[in-house]
Amino acid sequence: MTTVVVFRLSCGGRLQPLNQELAEHLHKLRQVSLQPCLTMSAKSSQETSEHSGQVKFLSAAFYAGSSFLITVVNKTVLTSYRFPSYMCLGIGQMITTLVVLYAAKMNKSVQFQDFDRSILLKIFPLPLLYVGNHITGLASTKKLSLPMFTVLRKFTILMTMILEIYILRKTFPKRLVYSIVAIVFGAMVAASSDLAFDVEAYTFILLNDAFTAASGVYTKKKLGMEGLGKYGVLFYNALIIIIPTLLASAFTGDLHQAATFKDWVEATFIFCFCVSCIMGFVLMYSIVLCSYYNSALTTTVVGAIKNVAVAYIGIFVGGDYLFSWTNFLGLTICMSGGLAYTYLTFNTKPSTSNAEGAQELKIHITEDRTRTH
Repeated sequence: MTTVVVFRLSCGGRLQPLNQELAEHLHKLRQVSLQPCLTMSAKSSQETSEHSGQVKFLSAAFYAGSSFLITVVNKTVLTSYRFPSYMCLGIGQMITTLVVLYAAKMNKSVQFQDFDRSILLKIFPLPLLYVGNHITGLASTKKLSLPMFTVLRKFTILMTMILEIYILRKTFPKRLVYSIVAIVFGAMVAASSDLAFDVEAYTFILLNDAFTAASGVYTKKKLGMEGLGKYGVLFYNALIIIIPTLLASAFTGDLHQAATFKDWVEATFIFCFCVSCIMGFVLMYSIVLCSYYNSALTTTVVGAIKNVAVAYIGIFVGGDYLFSWTNFLGLTICMSGGLAYTYLTFNTKPSTSNAEGAQELKIHITEDRTRTH
């Protein structure tokens, strides 16, 4: 007969049973066989943690790259070709998400729960947060200058950290908190030369920050729910959102303007529009993937670093950046805080021991019932 006994491996290298009863049981057994496959080596544990850290970093880099690319593609469609409806572009991205994920589900490439009434409760309140984020984002963009929009959007990071503390019960080291403060302070310095105050605009942008932060935190929370997972969150969020978005675009006339757009006969525009739709799906997937492997705060910070990097590029490319030393100093502080956060998040190696400086090992004990008389 084989019995499984759980031991505690102390920092001194000694095997200690977890309780006295197991110790007595061990003493009575005739043979002890330690199975090599159950021996935990420090080297293999270190490789696993390093691999996990690498996956976290790659998922964050994937999100940053996707966010940058879709910015370029959307700017081409909406600015260069003057496509009149950003809302219909978003609908195209949602349709692409639904088609790709449904085809993958039918092909058994991905798995998520079939639709039933429980889905609405599981996915709530993500669709409402997404719609609120979309509406307040558009309103604040129209009413605020770019510098003030940039600085006030950085408060999303603080809000995300606060929501993770209260909703997800997370704690953050002081060094990470200092790096977050540096990002926000740098953004305030960058925008200090443009302090035009508009109560309505400030209300919309702060509401936009709150919706964005809540959406990120609840996405992280929903990813752990049984039946949904990464793909279920993506699919059902898009499915629920697309119907009211279609109604809103028809009511506002956006759908008619998009349908009568003159460049639908241009192959280059159709290509750019399709690329934008595909990149919309890639971006949403990268956000969920980054939130899955990292925290909601890390996903938000990665987005902020990307925006600062785009601003740096705009100094040399594009010609629409108005250079000032105050703005440049603020961007540099902001980027420094972001890089510090990245280093502290992805370069910190977890301890190989637990809080009590011990590890638990399962050891198979073989009892020889053959007795000599």
